Amino acid sequence: MHIYLPIAEMSVNIFLLLGMGTGVGMLSGIFGVGGGFLMTPLLIFIGVAPVVAVATEANQIVASSVSGVLAHWRRHNVDFKMGFVLLVGGLLGSTIGVWLFKLLRDIGQIDLVIKLSFVLFLGIIGALMAVESIRAIRRSRSSVGQRRKLHQHNWLHGLPFKMRFRRSKLYISALLPATIGFVVGILAAIMGVGGGFFMVPAMIYVLGMPTSVVVGTSLFQIIFVTANVTFLQAYQNQTVDIVLALILMTGGVVGAQIGTRVGGRLKGEHLRGLLATLVLGVCGKLGFDLVVEPADLYSIGSGDES
Repeated sequence: MHIYLPIAEMSVNIFLLLGMGTGVGMLSGIFGVGGGFLMTPLLIFIGVAPVVAVATEANQIVASSVSGVLAHWRRHNVDFKMGFVLLVGGLLGSTIGVWLFKLLRDIGQIDLVIKLSFVLFLGIIGALMAVESIRAIRRSRSSVGQRRKLHQHNWLHGLPFKMRFRRSKLYISALLPATIGFVVGILAAIMGVGGGFFMVPAMIYVLGMPTSVVVGTSLFQIIFVTANVTFLQAYQNQTVDIVLALILMTGGVVGAQIGTRVGGRLKGEHLRGLLATLVLGVCGKLGFDLVVEPADLYSIGSGDES
């Protein structure tokens, strides 16, 4: 059964889209990521224009993140104070990011920038997470029963404007989470992602937050940042396909509830290892598509075709 997507200007099998939404929603619940790092490339792979994929996926992330946050909130795994500080930076970053998106689109470079951004960020983050996950698994096997500090204090923790985050058991500068939120906001606007693939490692290794509250707190911030991106993209760029978004949202809400239950049964180092594998897989496919010779060497088109 095919359905026509008015903004994307193409027909797609509705069950394929529902399956994609459900699968990515599960990842949202398991890993605390919006899922855009996977969904946006998947939409591009099935033929959706990158500009439409980015703007529409931000909308779908809102729904799956809300579903995931509710599940984690019931388990008391959300640090709302930390989430609000992350959100301040995220709203500023996403607003600037949408402006950059429009600028790049006007000069005709947005598609290339989107794909290169995915290859660059997913490659770096995936490699770092894979290395850390392997180290963590080895440590857990070789030093059972030994306690180890989650993070080491450095000059970053001596920055001004310190705040106490009781749920995360931290006393750090508010500038750190605000800066992380700012970067994630830009990524959400340019790449159509929730930014969890960057935020989750940063919250663990830079802020030193306990893994148990990272997922829920990350999803809480993602809700409002991606909602801001959706509104600005629809208003400034008119690239949000509401039909596509509603289908993906339907699958995403269901998948997030399933993923939250599955994620609660896995160890932190195993979660990071699985996420690293997915990130590197998507990065490899996008990188391959950038360098492989296209089927059509030349493409000539005009907006005034008749």
